[in-house]
Amino acid sequence: MNLVEARNLPRHVGIIMDGNGRWAELRGEPREAGHKAGSAAVRRIVRVCRRLGVEALTLYAFSEQNWARPQNEVDALMGLLREFLMTERGEILENDIRLVAIGDISRLPEAVRDVLDPLRKASATNRQMTLALALSYGAREEIAAAARELAMEAVAGRLDPETIDGALLAARLPSLSVGEPDLIIRTGGEQRLSNFLLYGAAYAELSFTERLWPDFTEDDLFAAIAAYQLHDNADEPAEGAEGGGEGEAARAKGALDAGRPWRALDLASHNGSRTGV
Repeated sequence: MNLVEARNLPRHVGIIMDGNGRWAELRGEPREAGHKAGSAAVRRIVRVCRRLGVEALTLYAFSEQNWARPQNEVDALMGLLREFLMTERGEILENDIRLVAIGDISRLPEAVRDVLDPLRKASATNRQMTLALALSYGAREEIAAAARELAMEAVAGRLDPETIDGALLAARLPSLSVGEPDLIIRTGGEQRLSNFLLYGAAYAELSFTERLWPDFTEDDLFAAIAAYQLHDNADEPAEGAEGGGEGEAARAKGALDAGRPWRALDLASHNGSRTGV
């Protein structure tokens, strides 16, 4: 049995949550119903990531391009976002989760910012996990804004253009404040990044699934993580006989079994209640 150790969990996971609208249409329901079901999936996956020990989770919640959707759908999404922030505030703070937001937050309705901003401030010193919500976000827009900022500093004489390199640009990208993503998962069947974390995704493992986001389960998450760990271990030298003790320790801690992704649940189940974020 090919065991993948829990110590090799991805530190930063990004998820493109696609398929809410199609999920609703398949059931003859309005798209808003799909977004509501997708919100429940967010709670489920945030909870599991925290228990597994994932340090940072970035969720593509609302893209810059999503503003072009019908107004009633945008209003429904903003209402669900506000409800999520209000409902999960207590769990986020109690579980030592730091909430950050990336994107053009100024475009969000005041009703959303009135609950988002206080929660970001209240959770700023939390360290158990970082939950980054990509809101009114676009990776190209983010890179362009960082380039403008560097150009303005160079024109003003505060920055030598010769010193601009990849590291300096990356330092100006809010999406990388939690580090580059190790694993990016996209649900819904499409195999593209759709303007999500483009700069940070340069060396990320990409995982695509046909599963629509509202139906995305713990099993699906564990399978993606197990595949990432197998690839992450591919270039590592095989352990000798003396490595058996370490393998048993990993098994005891809830190591992932590549052939049985629910093995990760052993790790999650020993890490607190299964309700709330």
